[in-house]
Amino acid sequence: MTAIRTGTQPVRIEQDVVLARQAVRKLAVETGLRLVDQTKLITAASELARNAVIYGGGGDMDWEMLEEGSRKGLRLVFRDEGPGIADMKLAMTDGWTSGNGLGLGLTGARRLVDEFSVESAPGAGTRVSICKWT
Repeated sequence: MTAIRTGTQPVRIEQDVVLARQAVRKLAVETGLRLVDQTKLITAASELARNAVIYGGGGDMDWEMLEEGSRKGLRLVFRDEGPGIADMKLAMTDGWTSGNGLGLGLTGARRLVDEFSVESAPGAGTRVSICKWT
């Protein structure tokens, strides 16, 4: 797997969520994702960027355009240095929401992408990685 291009988009305030969504749309088109996959990735990114702002106190979205053989992908990593996720099991429960997001939560974002991982510890922030492939 080779990273073709990389970059970082700050997600520190609510307006940054819109900018992150616009950046993901542009990158998804450049990567060659089908429209339905673009929409899924943008939706997941929107939820995760919003989580970073609201629950993590702001952070960054790192992105990588990937190439692996004949397929291309877009990996997004949302990271913050907030309080972390106190109860990962609860946060990864279908239907659980804090009531403030799009109602997708982490499990909804996970269902929209091809690859998903989350690392978090109380007091150590959160890192969520998602990837969508052509």
